[in-house]
Order: sequence, then C-alpha cells, then structure tokens
Amino acid sequence: MDLSTLKGPKGARRPRKRLGRGESSGWGKTAGRGHKGQKARSGKKLSADFEGGQMPLFRRLPKFGFINPFKKQVEIIHLRDLDRFEEGSVVDLETLKKAGLVRKKYDGLFKILGKGELKKPLTVKASAFSEGATKAIVAAGGKAEVVG
Repeated sequence: MDLSTLKGPKGARRPRKRLGRGESSGWGKTAGRGHKGQKARSGKKLSADFEGGQMPLFRRLPKFGFINPFKKQVEIIHLRDLDRFEEGSVVDLETLKKAGLVRKKYDGLFKILGKGELKKPLTVKASAFSEGATKAIVAAGGKAEVVG
C-alpha cells in the first residue's frame, strides 16, 4: 500500500454545481435563486445581519457599560505563591510563566502582594510591590526590585 492508492470515503469528493447551464442540468433558468426578489438579483449580496429593512437586532437591544481602552491589566501574585521557588533564585515574569502562575502569552504588569508568608530569600523582580510584600521579602533575606 502506498499514498497513490489511497482514496477518500464515498461521497467525500462531490462534483461542483455548474449553475445556469441549461434546464436539463437541474440548475438552469433561475440557477437555484428562485423567482425575482432581492436575493435573485446580481450585484451586492446581503450581509448576515440584514433583516429585510427591519431594525436589526443589534440596534434594538440596549447598550450599557463602558470599556476603557487605556486600562492597564495587572496580574496579582501573592507571597504564598513565591514560596515554591528554590532558595536564592531570581523570580521574574519568565520564571512565573514557567511555574504556571502567569499565562504563557501574558506580557504586561504584575504586582506582588503580601498575602501569605515567605520563608526563603529570593530576588523578586516585579512591576510593583505592596508595602507588606516588600517588608516580608526583605525580612526573609531577599531583594524586591521594581522593573519597568
């Protein structure tokens, strides 16, 4: 058996519809468009949301809320999450991604908060720190460096 002998399942490859090629083809005369009307005409096709001139659904429904396009997304990491790293290691965005604490594609800011305890000295590089987190990191013998 080789690739040249392989065939798709029955009905996988259908011949294309040849529209408007005579009555005996089954797709002659109106070529599957029916009689008259907007959809029978040539030219611009209707969009999926067109409702025949009726007020479209997306315009009938009420709009509410506001999405701030300038909002800064900040990931939050707690001290208890940092306790899994080895003593003396450097904790930055790449390390957090590898540990699964931050999404793989995340590329923004992250802040360290003081929830939990830190028992190992670590060098933590983050966008921001809470006061409690900074004190806890320094008390454990580590460093808290603000990056970017």
